[in-house]
Amino acid sequence: MDDITKNIKRVLIVFLICFVGLVSYITYFEMVVGPKIVNNAANKRVWVKRNEVLRGTIYDRNMQALTKSSKIDSTTQKREYTAGAMFAHVLGYVDIKYGLTGLEKKYDEQLIYSSVQDTVMSYIKSGGKTQAKLGNNLKTTLDYNVQKKAYDLLGDNKGAVVVLNPKTGEILAIVSKPSFDPNNLEANWASINSNKNMPLINRATAGLYPPGSTFKTITAISAIENVSGIMDRTFNDTGKLVFNSKESLSNFNGEVLGNITFKQAYVHSSNFAFGTLGLDLGNSKLKETAEKFFFNSDTPADGITIENSKFPTLKSYEKGNIAQSAIGQSSVLASPMEMALISATIANDGVMMKPYLVSEVMKNSGEKVKTIEPQSIKQVISANTSKIMKDFMRTVVAEGTGTNAALSDINVCGKTGTADHSYDGSNTPHSWFIGFAPYDNPQVAIAVIVEDGGQGGIAAAKIAAGVIQTALNK
Repeated sequence: MDDITKNIKRVLIVFLICFVGLVSYITYFEMVVGPKIVNNAANKRVWVKRNEVLRGTIYDRNMQALTKSSKIDSTTQKREYTAGAMFAHVLGYVDIKYGLTGLEKKYDEQLIYSSVQDTVMSYIKSGGKTQAKLGNNLKTTLDYNVQKKAYDLLGDNKGAVVVLNPKTGEILAIVSKPSFDPNNLEANWASINSNKNMPLINRATAGLYPPGSTFKTITAISAIENVSGIMDRTFNDTGKLVFNSKESLSNFNGEVLGNITFKQAYVHSSNFAFGTLGLDLGNSKLKETAEKFFFNSDTPADGITIENSKFPTLKSYEKGNIAQSAIGQSSVLASPMEMALISATIANDGVMMKPYLVSEVMKNSGEKVKTIEPQSIKQVISANTSKIMKDFMRTVVAEGTGTNAALSDINVCGKTGTADHSYDGSNTPHSWFIGFAPYDNPQVAIAVIVEDGGQGGIAAAKIAAGVIQTALNK
């Protein structure tokens, strides 16, 4: 009898294990696998459901329509992008064959949400009439005029422009080139995918580049916070910082600046001085400052995904790499959005605001469903450090390397960057400019990169000037 009891218990245990396993699998499938299948762009049932609702319109900040939807029949609709390639990367696209990207993907649920439901009560309320299902609309923070100016000024160059309101985190413009026309995906998909310039990549948020001398802004901040007496320090800039018989770091075009102050070193972009500061700070201190600005980690944002910018971990004996990292070279990589956020944080007294793309979700009637308010991420640097950097960046444009960004009626602040991106220097450097304006009450922050554009003080600075002028309506 005892053997029978034991056997029954064994069978029950086996059944219990199988039951627990089955319940666990069903739970996992429902919680993890199921939603992925339901939300998969290839799920045709989702598209049938999606097309029951006329997709909501996406507007710029001044209620200029950037998209338009129209019914083709009961099960299909056409999505039109009114500005074509100009907003392609930030808005993305929605296509039954190629899926969803950009803002279309981030806010898909809202754009296809309709207050009209297929219920008996709604049928009675409508008097037996079929009501059109209209998705919610989005009012973005984008400014059509600023976007257009940035797009036009970037011209045929590869690169990106990011424009922010430093006080709120509102994204006024995101431009990436080359671009593509989201209205003609079926016809152009093969050529878009085979294009070696990769037009589908949003260079503004996913492009990672050596930031060059724009990164001296981070090094300057780190020096202010960590190097005693830095504001009174002078450097004897001989034009070349020698590490050993094989390694050295030279100023741009071999320029010799002589005895210069810390501020002058920043204003005239001395590689000698900032390489020296990199060695004084050491890798850990410089990395710590970079990571305050979200290098090596996810940057909080709404409506966009920002690729992580990268700052390396280096050994103390890697003096050449440590010095190079202090001037934004070595293996330092940053996105234009990252560099725009650095400018915006300085402009906003050291407080980084969360970048966001949608300010309101509205019903088709205009009734507000949701309002997105500005949100502070954190106090990254002190107000005093910010004040010092504002002064430095104002002087860069007034009398330093950034004079091409100067405007007659606006006090522009900034930092230029000429970023090498080849081991032997054979490629033309990338041209960078980061900055903000006006100096005394910043309303706009910017980052511009022109791939293979040469000196940052020329190509990128000139684009920045035009965009800032448009953004401030001057």
